[in-house]
Order: sequence, then C-alpha cells, then structure tokens
Amino acid sequence: MKSSIQRVKAIVFDTFGTVVDWRGSIIRDLSAWGESEGVKADWAAVADKWRGRYEPEKDRVRTGEIAWTNLDELHAHALDQVLAELDLEVLSAEQRRHINRVWHRLEGWPDAVEGLIRIKRRYVIGPLSNGNVALLVNMAKHAGLPWDNVFSCELFRHYKPHPETYLGVCRLMYLDPAEVMMCAAHNGDLAAARAAGLKTAFIPRPTEHGPGQKTDLEPTQDWDVVANDIIQLAERVGA
Repeated sequence: MKSSIQRVKAIVFDTFGTVVDWRGSIIRDLSAWGESEGVKADWAAVADKWRGRYEPEKDRVRTGEIAWTNLDELHAHALDQVLAELDLEVLSAEQRRHINRVWHRLEGWPDAVEGLIRIKRRYVIGPLSNGNVALLVNMAKHAGLPWDNVFSCELFRHYKPHPETYLGVCRLMYLDPAEVMMCAAHNGDLAAARAAGLKTAFIPRPTEHGPGQKTDLEPTQDWDVVANDIIQLAERVGA
C-alpha cells in the first residue's frame, strides 16, 4: 500500500458506471419488460439518449434554474423527452414509472460485489452518488452491494462535482479529507475530489457507454491508486 493512503479510513464510490453497469442493465431489463408488455423500442437508444440528458438535467439544479430536485424526478423529466423523441408517448403513466425505476434495478459489474466485500473488511464503504437515497438503497438491495452507509448527494442538496458533496462525507464521518478516498471511473469526478482534499482511486470501465466509448479509458492524472477493477483495488489498498 502506498504511504500516501495509509491514513484512509473510508472509501466512497461513484456508482453509475463505476460500480454498476447502468447501460447494460437498462437494456437487459427493459428489453425483457418490453417483450412482456408488448412494447417495441430500441432500448439501447433509450438508454443512451436518456443518459445523454443526465448532465443537462443536473445543470438545471446547479444553475438555479429549478430548486433542488432529486435524481428520480430529473430522470422522469428526461424520460418524457426521450419517449417523445422516439415516438413512445403512448406509454401509460404506470409504464413510465416502471421504466423510470429501472435505475433502482441496476446490476453491478462482475467484480463489484466481491471487491466491495473485501474492502469493507478494512474500510467504511459507501456510494457517493448523484442518485437519491431511495434509488441507492433499492439498487444496493437488488444488486447485493454491501454498503456501510449511503452517501447520497440528496443529503447534501448539491450534485457532484460541488465540493460540498465530497466534504459532506468527511463531515458526516468525522474524518479529515485525507482520510477519505474517492473511487471513480471518471477522471472529472476524481479531479473534483482531489481539489477538496480527498485521496483518489481510478478504475477504468471502457464499455460503460457501449462499444464506442472514447472517454475515461485511462487515468488523466497521477491518482493515488489505479486499478483494473474493484477486486484489484482491494488488493492495492491492503484489503
């Protein structure tokens, strides 16, 4: 273990893309549901277009265009736009609610549960995610993610990369920033965490956005730890 991370007591994880395969999960889940409901759609296009509205939706909150709104509600707003774009406006309110809650039913990457269980033996672990509390708790129950606590940005009423999200974890846990490590598959998330004083760990997820992904394929800074997956991260932090 690097001497620079010997003070770390808690490791928090970006969740969408780093711990769970949101794209693959959405496609699999909604393809099966659509077949049972008789709803024909290009579910890969739904997933990609929906995720494409992720940052613009959060920007509505960040810029003050709208008051604090949790991610379930932002997802629902974005979903209505996507369904209209793909000529799926005929779906009922109940069907839309089921689709929107697919984010509660995401599956972990193959290494996620095993790696987290190992890390949990030595460190406090939890998601530091833009997902709201209900979403993250339901996802953890569905995917078997063994969190000690859920550090939802809903608790801080700011979305990453606002410093309050990273420092909020430190405040809740009575830890100095250098005692908390942020793990993410996104260099931008880690840059914001480092600026707040946290330690950092990078894990590449080269298929998060599908086979043509061009971003976050490798670390762009000298992060404190770089690992191939969460199991290797466990090894590198001595867990």
